[in-house]
Amino acid sequence: MNTFKSFEESLYLVNENNFEEIALRLFHFQAQHNAVYSQYLHNLNFKAEEIKSLLEVPFLPITFFKSQTVKTGAWKPETEFTSSGTSGLATSRHEVFDVSFYLNLSERIFTSFYGPLTNYHFLALLPSYMERKGSSLIAMIDHFIKKSLSEHSGFYLKNHRELVEKISLLKNGNRKVILWGVSFALLDLAESYELDLSHAIVMETGGMKGRRREWIREELHSYLCNRFNVESIHSEYGMTELMSQAYSKGKGYYQCPPWMKVLVRDINDPFMIQTGKTGGIKVVDLGNFHSCAFIETQDLGIVAQEGSFEVLGRFDNSDLRGCNLLVG
Repeated sequence: MNTFKSFEESLYLVNENNFEEIALRLFHFQAQHNAVYSQYLHNLNFKAEEIKSLLEVPFLPITFFKSQTVKTGAWKPETEFTSSGTSGLATSRHEVFDVSFYLNLSERIFTSFYGPLTNYHFLALLPSYMERKGSSLIAMIDHFIKKSLSEHSGFYLKNHRELVEKISLLKNGNRKVILWGVSFALLDLAESYELDLSHAIVMETGGMKGRRREWIREELHSYLCNRFNVESIHSEYGMTELMSQAYSKGKGYYQCPPWMKVLVRDINDPFMIQTGKTGGIKVVDLGNFHSCAFIETQDLGIVAQEGSFEVLGRFDNSDLRGCNLLVG
Protein backbone atom coordinates (compact mmCIF):
# COMPACT_ATOMS: atom_id res chain seq x y z
CA MET A 1 0.00 0.00 0.00
CA ASN A 2 1.61 3.24 -1.15
CA THR A 3 -1.15 5.82 -1.03
CA PHE A 4 -4.43 6.43 0.76
CA LYS A 5 -6.18 6.56 -2.61
CA SER A 6 -4.96 3.13 -3.61
CA PHE A 7 -6.17 1.68 -0.33
CA GLU A 8 -9.56 3.37 -0.59
CA GLU A 9 -10.02 1.75 -3.99
CA SER A 10 -9.32 -1.69 -2.50
CA LEU A 11 -11.57 -1.10 0.52
CA TYR A 12 -14.78 -1.91 -1.35
CA LEU A 13 -13.27 -5.14 -2.67
CA VAL A 14 -12.74 -6.55 0.82
CA ASN A 15 -14.41 -9.87 1.52
CA GLU A 16 -14.06 -12.73 3.99
CA ASN A 17 -11.32 -14.33 1.91
CA ASN A 18 -9.00 -11.34 1.59
CA PHE A 19 -9.84 -9.41 4.78
CA GLU A 20 -6.83 -10.54 6.79
CA GLU A 21 -4.36 -9.94 3.97
CA ILE A 22 -5.62 -6.38 3.44
CA ALA A 23 -5.83 -5.73 7.19
CA LEU A 24 -2.22 -6.82 7.67
CA ARG A 25 -1.10 -4.57 4.82
CA LEU A 26 -2.79 -1.66 6.54
CA PHE A 27 -1.35 -2.65 9.92
CA HIS A 28 2.22 -2.58 8.63
CA PHE A 29 1.59 0.74 6.92
CA GLN A 30 0.10 2.32 10.05
CA ALA A 31 2.77 0.83 12.28
CA GLN A 32 5.28 2.80 10.21
CA HIS A 33 3.39 6.02 9.48
CA ASN A 34 1.18 6.55 12.56
CA ALA A 35 3.35 8.16 15.25
CA VAL A 36 1.07 7.35 18.19
CA TYR A 37 0.49 3.75 17.13
CA SER A 38 4.17 3.25 16.33
CA GLN A 39 5.19 4.49 19.78
CA TYR A 40 2.55 2.30 21.41
CA LEU A 41 3.90 -0.79 19.63
CA HIS A 42 7.44 0.20 20.62
CA ASN A 43 6.45 0.53 24.28
CA LEU A 44 4.93 -2.96 24.12
CA ASN A 45 8.17 -4.28 22.58
CA PHE A 46 6.30 -5.44 19.48
CA LYS A 47 8.11 -5.49 16.16
CA ALA A 48 5.59 -4.87 13.40
CA GLU A 49 7.59 -6.76 10.78
CA GLU A 50 7.30 -9.95 12.87
CA ILE A 51 3.49 -9.87 12.99
CA LYS A 52 2.06 -12.23 10.36
CA SER A 53 -1.48 -12.83 11.64
CA LEU A 54 -4.39 -10.58 12.56
CA LEU A 55 -4.62 -12.39 15.88
CA GLU A 56 -1.13 -11.14 16.71
CA VAL A 57 -1.89 -7.45 16.08
CA PRO A 58 -1.90 -5.21 19.18
CA PHE A 59 -4.96 -2.95 19.24
CA LEU A 60 -4.68 0.70 20.26
CA PRO A 61 -6.73 1.52 23.40
CA ILE A 62 -9.54 3.87 22.49
CA THR A 63 -8.55 6.26 25.30
CA PHE A 64 -5.63 7.47 23.15
CA PHE A 65 -8.17 9.47 21.15
CA LYS A 66 -8.73 11.57 24.26
CA SER A 67 -5.12 12.54 24.83
CA GLN A 68 -3.38 12.19 21.46
CA THR A 69 -3.88 13.05 17.81
CA VAL A 70 -4.22 9.61 16.25
CA LYS A 71 -3.30 10.15 12.63
CA THR A 72 -1.54 8.15 9.92
CA GLY A 73 0.70 10.35 7.81
CA ALA A 74 0.90 14.14 7.63
CA TRP A 75 -2.21 15.92 6.40
CA LYS A 76 -4.56 18.73 7.35
CA PRO A 77 -7.96 17.54 8.65
CA GLU A 78 -11.10 18.69 6.89
CA THR A 79 -13.00 18.46 10.17
CA GLU A 80 -12.82 16.87 13.61
CA PHE A 81 -15.40 14.55 15.14
CA THR A 82 -15.74 14.67 18.93
CA SER A 83 -17.49 12.47 21.46
CA SER A 84 -20.18 13.67 23.82
CA GLY A 85 -17.99 13.71 26.94
CA THR A 86 -20.75 12.21 29.08
CA SER A 87 -20.91 13.62 32.63
CA GLY A 88 -18.01 15.97 32.07
CA LEU A 89 -15.53 13.29 31.08
CA ALA A 90 -12.76 14.01 28.58
CA THR A 91 -13.88 13.87 24.96
CA SER A 92 -12.42 11.80 22.16
CA ARG A 93 -11.19 13.62 19.05
CA HIS A 94 -11.04 11.98 15.65
CA GLU A 95 -9.51 14.09 12.91
CA VAL A 96 -11.13 13.45 9.54
CA PHE A 97 -9.15 13.64 6.31
CA ASP A 98 -12.19 13.74 4.00
CA VAL A 99 -15.76 14.19 5.27
CA SER A 100 -17.25 13.04 1.97
CA PHE A 101 -15.44 9.72 2.36
CA TYR A 102 -17.07 9.20 5.79
CA LEU A 103 -20.52 10.16 4.50
CA ASN A 104 -20.28 7.98 1.40
CA LEU A 105 -18.96 5.07 3.45
CA SER A 106 -21.81 5.41 5.95
CA GLU A 107 -24.35 5.53 3.14
CA ARG A 108 -22.84 2.46 1.50
CA ILE A 109 -23.08 0.55 4.79
CA PHE A 110 -26.66 1.60 5.50
CA THR A 111 -27.93 0.79 2.02
CA SER A 112 -26.26 -2.63 2.12
CA PHE A 113 -28.49 -3.48 5.10
CA TYR A 114 -31.65 -1.46 4.39
CA GLY A 115 -31.72 -0.45 0.75
CA PRO A 116 -31.70 3.01 -0.90
CA LEU A 117 -32.08 6.13 1.23
CA THR A 118 -34.91 7.27 -1.06
CA ASN A 119 -37.02 4.41 0.27
CA TYR A 120 -37.35 6.19 3.62
CA HIS A 121 -38.41 9.24 5.54
CA PHE A 122 -35.79 9.85 8.25
CA LEU A 123 -37.13 11.30 11.50
CA ALA A 124 -34.19 11.95 13.82
CA LEU A 125 -34.74 12.29 17.57
CA LEU A 126 -31.18 13.03 18.68
CA PRO A 127 -31.27 15.91 21.18
CA SER A 128 -27.99 15.20 22.99
CA TYR A 129 -26.11 15.10 19.69
CA MET A 130 -27.80 18.20 18.28
CA GLU A 131 -26.90 20.23 21.36
CA ARG A 132 -23.17 20.09 20.67
CA LYS A 133 -20.73 20.40 17.78
CA GLY A 134 -18.62 17.73 16.13
CA SER A 135 -21.01 14.76 16.21
CA SER A 136 -20.25 12.17 13.53
CA LEU A 137 -23.77 10.78 13.99
CA ILE A 138 -25.40 14.12 13.23
CA ALA A 139 -23.21 14.48 10.13
CA MET A 140 -24.28 11.01 8.97
CA ILE A 141 -28.00 11.49 9.64
CA ASP A 142 -27.97 14.94 8.04
CA HIS A 143 -26.49 13.30 4.94
CA PHE A 144 -29.18 10.60 5.01
CA ILE A 145 -31.91 13.21 5.38
CA LYS A 146 -30.65 15.19 2.39
CA LYS A 147 -30.06 12.12 0.21
CA SER A 148 -33.54 10.74 1.03
CA LEU A 149 -34.99 13.61 -1.04
CA SER A 150 -37.98 13.67 1.29
CA GLU A 151 -39.57 16.93 2.38
CA HIS A 152 -40.70 15.12 5.53
CA SER A 153 -37.26 13.97 6.71
CA GLY A 154 -35.76 16.08 9.48
CA PHE A 155 -34.42 16.51 13.01
CA TYR A 156 -36.46 16.86 16.17
CA LEU A 157 -35.19 18.26 19.45
CA LYS A 158 -37.94 18.33 22.09
CA ASN A 159 -40.94 18.99 19.83
CA HIS A 160 -42.56 15.60 20.43
CA ARG A 161 -46.05 16.69 19.42
CA GLU A 162 -44.82 17.81 16.00
CA LEU A 163 -42.98 14.49 15.63
CA VAL A 164 -46.09 12.50 16.53
CA GLU A 165 -48.14 14.46 13.99
CA LYS A 166 -45.51 13.76 11.32
CA ILE A 167 -45.56 10.04 12.12
CA SER A 168 -49.35 10.00 11.77
CA LEU A 169 -49.16 11.90 8.48
CA LEU A 170 -46.71 9.43 6.99
CA LYS A 171 -48.42 6.28 8.22
CA ASN A 172 -50.07 5.35 4.93
CA GLY A 173 -47.43 6.71 2.56
CA ASN A 174 -45.40 4.85 -0.03
CA ARG A 175 -42.14 5.20 1.88
CA LYS A 176 -41.22 3.59 5.16
CA VAL A 177 -40.42 5.77 8.16
CA ILE A 178 -37.21 5.39 10.15
CA LEU A 179 -37.41 6.92 13.61
CA TRP A 180 -33.74 7.21 14.59
CA GLY A 181 -33.31 8.14 18.21
CA VAL A 182 -30.95 8.27 21.14
CA SER A 183 -32.19 5.84 23.79
CA PHE A 184 -33.29 8.31 26.46
CA ALA A 185 -35.20 10.42 23.90
CA LEU A 186 -37.05 7.38 22.55
CA LEU A 187 -37.93 6.46 26.12
CA ASP A 188 -39.18 9.99 26.83
CA LEU A 189 -41.34 9.80 23.71
CA ALA A 190 -42.68 6.35 24.60
CA GLU A 191 -43.64 7.45 28.11
CA SER A 192 -45.61 10.40 26.72
CA TYR A 193 -47.21 8.73 23.69
CA GLU A 194 -48.38 5.25 22.78
CA LEU A 195 -47.82 5.15 19.03
CA ASP A 196 -48.52 2.81 16.14
CA LEU A 197 -45.16 2.53 14.39
CA SER A 198 -45.92 -0.83 12.78
CA HIS A 199 -45.18 0.84 9.41
CA ALA A 200 -41.81 2.12 10.62
CA ILE A 201 -38.34 1.10 11.72
CA VAL A 202 -37.30 2.30 15.17
CA MET A 203 -33.50 2.68 15.24
CA GLU A 204 -32.00 3.05 18.71
CA THR A 205 -28.54 4.45 19.32
CA GLY A 206 -26.61 6.21 22.00
CA GLY A 207 -27.76 5.17 25.46
CA MET A 208 -28.96 7.45 28.23
CA LYS A 209 -26.19 10.09 28.07
CA GLY A 210 -26.45 10.60 31.82
CA ARG A 211 -30.03 11.89 31.43
CA ARG A 212 -31.70 8.84 33.01
CA ARG A 213 -30.78 5.62 34.75
CA GLU A 214 -29.39 2.97 32.42
CA TRP A 215 -31.82 0.25 31.40
CA ILE A 216 -31.00 -3.33 30.51
CA ARG A 217 -31.15 -3.39 26.71
CA GLU A 218 -33.76 -6.17 26.62
CA GLU A 219 -35.89 -4.23 29.10
CA LEU A 220 -35.70 -1.04 27.07
CA HIS A 221 -36.44 -2.76 23.76
CA SER A 222 -39.38 -4.66 25.22
CA TYR A 223 -40.89 -1.45 26.59
CA LEU A 224 -40.39 0.42 23.31
CA CYS A 225 -41.87 -2.45 21.29
CA ASN A 226 -44.96 -2.40 23.48
CA ARG A 227 -45.43 1.37 23.36
CA PHE A 228 -44.64 1.72 19.64
CA ASN A 229 -46.41 -1.43 18.38
CA VAL A 230 -43.33 -2.83 16.63
CA GLU A 231 -41.97 -6.38 16.67
CA SER A 232 -38.36 -5.34 17.23
CA ILE A 233 -36.09 -2.36 17.85
CA HIS A 234 -33.17 -1.95 15.47
CA SER A 235 -29.82 -0.61 16.68
CA GLU A 236 -26.80 1.16 15.23
CA TYR A 237 -23.31 0.58 16.65
CA GLY A 238 -20.96 3.42 15.87
CA MET A 239 -18.59 5.73 17.68
CA THR A 240 -16.55 8.87 17.23
CA GLU A 241 -13.34 6.89 16.81
CA LEU A 242 -14.65 4.72 13.93
CA MET A 243 -15.50 5.52 10.33
CA SER A 244 -17.83 2.51 9.96
CA GLN A 245 -21.04 1.36 11.64
CA ALA A 246 -22.65 -2.00 12.40
CA TYR A 247 -26.40 -2.65 12.54
CA SER A 248 -28.75 -4.95 14.43
CA LYS A 249 -32.22 -5.61 13.07
CA GLY A 250 -33.57 -6.47 16.47
CA LYS A 251 -32.14 -9.88 17.22
CA GLY A 252 -29.49 -8.54 19.59
CA TYR A 253 -26.52 -9.25 17.33
CA TYR A 254 -24.86 -6.66 15.12
CA GLN A 255 -23.68 -7.31 11.59
CA CYS A 256 -20.61 -5.57 10.18
CA PRO A 257 -19.85 -4.39 6.64
CA PRO A 258 -17.17 -6.50 4.87
CA TRP A 259 -14.32 -4.14 5.81
CA MET A 260 -15.14 -4.17 9.54
CA LYS A 261 -14.60 -7.03 11.95
CA VAL A 262 -15.13 -7.38 15.69
CA LEU A 263 -12.92 -9.62 17.81
CA VAL A 264 -13.30 -10.38 21.50
CA ARG A 265 -10.33 -10.66 23.86
CA ASP A 266 -10.12 -12.57 27.09
CA ILE A 267 -11.04 -10.30 30.02
CA ASN A 268 -7.71 -10.92 31.76
CA ASP A 269 -5.45 -11.28 28.71
CA PRO A 270 -5.69 -8.52 26.06
CA PHE A 271 -3.81 -10.63 23.51
CA MET A 272 -5.95 -13.78 23.73
CA ILE A 273 -8.78 -13.75 21.16
CA GLN A 274 -11.83 -15.92 21.84
CA THR A 275 -15.19 -16.81 20.30
CA GLY A 276 -18.42 -17.59 22.09
CA LYS A 277 -17.29 -16.13 25.44
CA THR A 278 -17.78 -12.70 26.98
CA GLY A 279 -14.75 -10.43 26.71
CA GLY A 280 -13.43 -7.08 25.58
CA ILE A 281 -14.42 -5.86 22.14
CA LYS A 282 -11.69 -5.05 19.63
CA VAL A 283 -12.70 -3.47 16.33
CA VAL A 284 -10.88 -3.71 13.02
CA ASP A 285 -12.27 -0.90 10.90
CA LEU A 286 -10.41 -0.69 7.61
CA GLY A 287 -12.27 2.56 6.98
CA ASN A 288 -9.96 4.07 9.60
CA PHE A 289 -6.99 4.08 7.26
CA HIS A 290 -6.35 7.78 7.98
CA SER A 291 -6.22 7.22 11.76
CA CYS A 292 -5.88 3.74 13.29
CA ALA A 293 -7.80 0.71 12.06
CA PHE A 294 -7.19 -1.44 15.15
CA ILE A 295 -9.12 -0.15 18.17
CA GLU A 296 -9.42 -1.70 21.62
CA THR A 297 -12.76 -0.44 22.96
CA GLN A 298 -13.95 -0.42 26.55
CA ASP A 299 -17.02 -2.45 25.67
CA LEU A 300 -17.80 -6.00 26.73
CA GLY A 301 -19.32 -8.33 24.18
CA ILE A 302 -19.48 -11.72 22.60
CA VAL A 303 -18.83 -12.83 19.01
CA ALA A 304 -20.79 -15.63 17.38
CA GLN A 305 -19.23 -18.20 15.10
CA GLU A 306 -20.45 -16.44 11.94
CA GLY A 307 -18.90 -13.13 13.04
CA SER A 308 -21.89 -11.19 14.33
CA PHE A 309 -21.46 -9.67 17.77
CA GLU A 310 -23.48 -8.59 20.79
CA VAL A 311 -22.65 -5.69 23.12
CA LEU A 312 -23.10 -6.65 26.75
CA GLY A 313 -21.88 -3.63 28.68
CA ARG A 314 -18.58 -2.11 29.69
CA PHE A 315 -15.46 -3.00 31.60
CA ASP A 316 -15.58 -2.05 35.29
CA ASN A 317 -14.30 1.46 36.00
CA SER A 318 -14.39 2.42 32.32
CA ASP A 319 -15.60 5.87 31.35
CA LEU A 320 -19.31 5.84 30.58
CA ARG A 321 -19.89 6.08 26.84
CA GLY A 322 -23.26 6.73 25.26
CA CYS A 323 -23.03 4.07 22.59
CA ASN A 324 -23.97 1.17 24.85
CA LEU A 325 -26.53 0.22 27.44
CA LEU A 326 -25.67 -1.66 30.59
CA VAL A 327 -26.70 -5.21 31.32
CA GLY A 328 -27.94 -6.64 34.59
